[in-house]
Amino acid sequence: MGSEPPSSPQVVEDGGEEDEEELSGGEEADLRSSSGRGSLLTRRGITLRVLLKDGLVEPGDGVLAIHYLGKNFVGDLLNDGKIRWVETGQIFNSPSAWATHCKRLVNPAKKSGCGWASVRYRGQKLVQYKTTWLHKYQPSADMSLVSEEDDDEDEEEGKTAVQADEKNKNNKPGLHDVMVSRRTDRERIPVRYCTLGTRDAARDPHTLVELSAFSAINRFQPFNVAVSSNVLLLMDFHCHLTTSEVVGYLGGRWDTNTQLLTVLRAFPCRTRLADRDSASAVEEEICQNLFMRGLSLVGWYHSHPRGPALPSLQDIDSQMDHQLRLQGSNNGFQPCLGIICGPYYHGNQGVASTITPFWVVPPPEVKQRPNDYGIPVAVEVTYVQDNFLTSDVLNEMMLLVDYYRAAPDLVQFSQYWCPDTTMMDKIKGSLSCHAPKDQAYSQILEHVYSQLSNMQ
Repeated sequence: MGSEPPSSPQVVEDGGEEDEEELSGGEEADLRSSSGRGSLLTRRGITLRVLLKDGLVEPGDGVLAIHYLGKNFVGDLLNDGKIRWVETGQIFNSPSAWATHCKRLVNPAKKSGCGWASVRYRGQKLVQYKTTWLHKYQPSADMSLVSEEDDDEDEEEGKTAVQADEKNKNNKPGLHDVMVSRRTDRERIPVRYCTLGTRDAARDPHTLVELSAFSAINRFQPFNVAVSSNVLLLMDFHCHLTTSEVVGYLGGRWDTNTQLLTVLRAFPCRTRLADRDSASAVEEEICQNLFMRGLSLVGWYHSHPRGPALPSLQDIDSQMDHQLRLQGSNNGFQPCLGIICGPYYHGNQGVASTITPFWVVPPPEVKQRPNDYGIPVAVEVTYVQDNFLTSDVLNEMMLLVDYYRAAPDLVQFSQYWCPDTTMMDKIKGSLSCHAPKDQAYSQILEHVYSQLSNMQ
């Protein structure tokens, strides 16, 4: 599911001809000290460090993006003005260096990156922030100090990218797409199940797949599902805390007479996906908690932090394994519910996370097509509104706060999710969608939010 960034990120300095315009930290300091803000700062003097120092931009995860010829690249803006490419962890000294590197992956003949016009900060081109800086601090400056040629070229690339995206909607993604740009969560483009065909070892296991409806495959949903609002609240809270993928289990009851699956508790796994040593201990603790509460394991959840809440090929196989394991625990049918939560995908409607319950229909009979993937289908769920926030849920929230307190991938809640909404506003707004009927919960959650603020 998730992937860990390289432990020793490579610093990339090659940015083509335009990269020569980027000043080193010493040159920038010398220029400022000799001329002062009152003197005209040349175009090459306005760097990301300048914009950071003067508060026009802020460091943050995933705030930078490049869209080029139908391909998308996402970067983190670091405190020192450097850029970390999310996909590989490589560090770039300037927008031009990063843009040139990314564009050459798509088009090897590309000579320069036109970084300030190609790189966008929170959706707006960096060149516009450079213009804003000049307007604010040097209103008498010649606006030609900002490159217009870069802007024009990027517009053409943007048009080409849109055309390429439209064309790709009707084409099955191939190995070339995977090799050129292994997409992060936010960049992955879902495919239709009917385009998958048989298993292919060369296909990216992180390829997202659109959900089918039971009716589309001539079936009825074989069970009903009811999910407690407190389950959604705890699950959504867990997924909001970190930029890395998280996972947890679902506890509840299965009634064979009514064919109703009731999901009553969420059990977040306070461990890293790559930490196999602690995983078994965490799972054992969850099993004990299930037993003590008289509940059964009825499903699992995980997050796609910055991407659509749709299953990947790997998720489909994992869900199928969970279904077979639960069904094998007794001699009768028992469904296993999978839920994907997408908290920080900018394609969501408003601040609320997208929460997607799904199930996997086994592929056709072995004699017919044994190598097909299972079919991911959307599950219709009834959400049951809880009257109050239980002490169990509050305790789990505080344990999660303690677990992620010193984590390097902790979400910075003081930063902005969008121009007028901080990350803290974002999580509050999303959790309010699962609010208990008793309004006293708000005072309890404010205590939790205050703990989050103290973690920064």
